[in-house]
Amino acid sequence: MIRAEQRPEAFRRVALVLHTDEVAAVRETYGFTGSQGTVLEGQLLRGEAESGTVFVFMHPTSTLNLLPMPAALADRGHHVLCAASRYPKNDSSLILEKVVLDLGAWVRWARESAGYERVVLVGWSGGGSLSLLYQAEAESPTIRSTPAGDPVEVVGAGLVPADAVVFIAAHLSRAETLTEWMDPSVTDETDPARRDPELDIYAEDAAHLPPYDAGFVADFRQAQRDRNARITAWARAELERLRAEAGPEVERPFLVHRTMCDVRWLDPAVDPNDRHPGWCYLGDPRTANVGPVGLARYTTLRSWLSQWSLEASRGGGAANAARIRATPVLQIENSADDAVPATHNPTVRAALATPDASYHVVEGATHYYVGQPDHLAECLDTLEGWCRDRGLLG
Repeated sequence: MIRAEQRPEAFRRVALVLHTDEVAAVRETYGFTGSQGTVLEGQLLRGEAESGTVFVFMHPTSTLNLLPMPAALADRGHHVLCAASRYPKNDSSLILEKVVLDLGAWVRWARESAGYERVVLVGWSGGGSLSLLYQAEAESPTIRSTPAGDPVEVVGAGLVPADAVVFIAAHLSRAETLTEWMDPSVTDETDPARRDPELDIYAEDAAHLPPYDAGFVADFRQAQRDRNARITAWARAELERLRAEAGPEVERPFLVHRTMCDVRWLDPAVDPNDRHPGWCYLGDPRTANVGPVGLARYTTLRSWLSQWSLEASRGGGAANAARIRATPVLQIENSADDAVPATHNPTVRAALATPDASYHVVEGATHYYVGQPDHLAECLDTLEGWCRDRGLLG
């Protein structure tokens, strides 16, 4: 049976399409794109009342217009732009530097075409580190190429800075989060069945059981970083080989097995918060680890270097937070978040260079606020009050 949800909404949804002239040198998306330039889709959630402020949500690959928070913010009468990158719901070939350009196109549209006086970036989940990278580049641009060496002109794009950044239920970066979730027991990237039993925490006869001692956790974390570094070295070598051959093959896709494995999920004493043990935001972590939708499961050489490589990616949350010197930043942490590691928000908080940095914890809130209307209301109350205090609501 097919059921259409009839959720009453106090706003209307306006479909938006942006066209830019950029044509990718390597085909990155499937469908009617590429030679036609870059097409970006989004939704503007707004009521009938005009507003001089727009809240811009963007995730590198997700489309956020159906999530609880943007809709609840629009229900309160605010204008909310849910902007998609050129990689909606498919990050297998995503280049993070190009997502920055896509976000720049949406912010410019909000300012120059839609006429909003104030733009507030709301970085939720994976959008948090994107918002930090964007604002850092808007304040002081540095990027002229991707980690693979391909040209990408962020410096010359004239990114328009946002008036404020809100960092909600967000992690440090895709690369740092993936690394902390990689299964370090994998010893052969072409055969996930070959594993180091000393590091296989999901095995029926696991050598180490929770609560884990500090020495094992340290070894586990180092093995995760080592695995990420091995894939990075291989990706760089493969790109150099393809370039040297100068043939028709200019890019290569590959699989990354078992990328949902974290001692935190089995042992709540590791980086504690209010999350439930034995669970992650994708459900049972043992199932998610071998499933088809884990982080970085399908990727390409260039995409690995840009978004997943701990060494090469420019998305590092702390590094970019330290570059934001002139923009107010609000952080909202959910204390029962089952997707964002508990160490990530304090790390960003300590790194922020802006003198106007605020921090709020929503006690008991999970990543998506599912079934938690009071927690969601607290989050929105905090955001509204903070914006009102800074004259961002007009």
